[in-house]
Amino acid sequence: MGEIATSNRQITLFYSSNSTRAKKTLAYAKAEGIPIQEVDILKTKLTGTQIAEIADRLNIKIKDLINQDHPAYKSKFQRQDFSSEDWIKLIQHHPDIMKQPIAIRGDISILVETPSDIIKI
Repeated sequence: MGEIATSNRQITLFYSSNSTRAKKTLAYAKAEGIPIQEVDILKTKLTGTQIAEIADRLNIKIKDLINQDHPAYKSKFQRQDFSSEDWIKLIQHHPDIMKQPIAIRGDISILVETPSDIIKI
């Protein structure tokens, strides 16, 4: 399909290592024995294709991957409409404003709201 290799045997988790929710989700998954491939978006720069694919898998627009309530977004930007390419650049330059953690397993993708969501996929 795209650049993101997925497996039905493990979950790929895109997350920010600064995120408390992500840390709790990883701890929960490990406690449940769920195999996780970790992708820390602060250490691994996502390609434009990967960002577009994540949005596509979640059935949302690229701009909806942005947490416009995040302090880093509010301090630098105002609510506005950019092109898809500009939203991608925004995420690449400021990965902390991307909504996360995002869990992908096979064809299923979810935005993790609470750590126990990880067992839903």
